[in-house]
Amino acid sequence: MYKKLMAVVVAVLLAAGLSAVPEKQAGAAKKTEIIVSAAASLQDSLDKIALQYEKQHPEIDLVFNYGASGTLQKQIEQGAPADLFFSAGDKQMAALVDKGLISTRTGLLKNQLVLVVPAGSKAEFTTITQLTDKAFKKIAVGQPESVPAGQYAQQALTAKKLWEPLQSKLVFAKDVRQVLSYVETGNVDAGFVYKTDALTSKKVKIALTVGAHVHKAINYPVGLVKGSGHQAEAKAFYNYVQTKAAGEVFTAYGFQLAK
Repeated sequence: MYKKLMAVVVAVLLAAGLSAVPEKQAGAAKKTEIIVSAAASLQDSLDKIALQYEKQHPEIDLVFNYGASGTLQKQIEQGAPADLFFSAGDKQMAALVDKGLISTRTGLLKNQLVLVVPAGSKAEFTTITQLTDKAFKKIAVGQPESVPAGQYAQQALTAKKLWEPLQSKLVFAKDVRQVLSYVETGNVDAGFVYKTDALTSKKVKIALTVGAHVHKAINYPVGLVKGSGHQAEAKAFYNYVQTKAAGEVFTAYGFQLAK
């Protein structure tokens, strides 16, 4: 009798466990995960836009992979999962288009390159040539090979014949947010970031806006990754970031709309 009772109990428990699995899986399957690889400088604005979008589309789960545009480009080339790519430069997007990895793209935003110093700094700038002064021992820039902001900084410094003279002072960062962090913590005396990054922090101040004529235009294109397994859902978010509602968030964070 005891053995029969135990057998019944085990059978009931197994049945309950097995029936619970499909329910759990069904609940998880309700959301479609869209992976968005995006330039680090877009984190604040895209996180806010994601909250708006997911509220309107509860069936969608936006997952962001933030980093340097060049690094994200390489990840996509190597087959890393991604449905959309937001780049902080035309070069990285063009490389993926040339390799047939982007199906659709459009120019979305524009930005400005600025020189920032710690909020308590008394330094006053009228030109970036002042970076040669002894008062500036360490200057942070993004790695030019992978960070668009670093490329723009290199172009600006080269145009002013400062790139080589400043080599001993330069501290290279993995992305623009790391440059910002270095300046915030006082680990460097100044750094080149986007205006949008500078506006997110109370620990730094903009010392100088770099003239747009000394570097390439700072454009932010967005593209749909050809290998996406969720083309329809990815296209829907791609369209949303081009709407007035999304545009208002981008401009609130200091970006300029490309159109």
